Amino acid sequence: MRLASTTAVTVAFLAALLTGCTSVDRALTTTPTQPSATTATAPATGTSQPTTAPTVSAGASGVAPRVTLRISGGFAGRGDSIVVEPDGQWTVTDRAGSRSLGRLTPADQGILAGLAADPRLATEARRPTTATNCSDAMNYRLTVASNDTGYADCPADGTPPPATQAVVKLLLRTTGTHTR
Repeated sequence: MRLASTTAVTVAFLAALLTGCTSVDRALTTTPTQPSATTATAPATGTSQPTTAPTVSAGASGVAPRVTLRISGGFAGRGDSIVVEPDGQWTVTDRAGSRSLGRLTPADQGILAGLAADPRLATEARRPTTATNCSDAMNYRLTVASNDTGYADCPADGTPPPATQAVVKLLLRTTGTHTR
């Protein structure tokens, strides 16, 4: 009986410890009970838009280019991808090959277009890549048009690139893709 209770305490301790391993904003990544296969997940009451606003407007068309986000790493070894087409249609593919489909709301499509036009993305794409200081960190690799940028979700690495992080948070929220 003592072995079973020791095991239960150990499992509970490890679960509590691993829950705080990343710094992704939970308010922007609320867990839906069942992600919709045809529509984007609506934000929960009290959530906010990405905290980093674009410094330029989305342009006359308000259309973002194709956006791809690859998510890897983490304790369980994620390998997901999110692709958002210029018309707002998105596809999430997990490491097992399962797919979810949906469409951004017009408001989220406008936000994505503004973030995609932000000149900071090009600046962040030119930053040199450095190794992360965290083991099992979530890694985000973002491609917007010809800009390829990313970061590891590791507080010891410093502040992630703000425009890149804003796009990542938007995509995680709108597609119902969660890293926890």
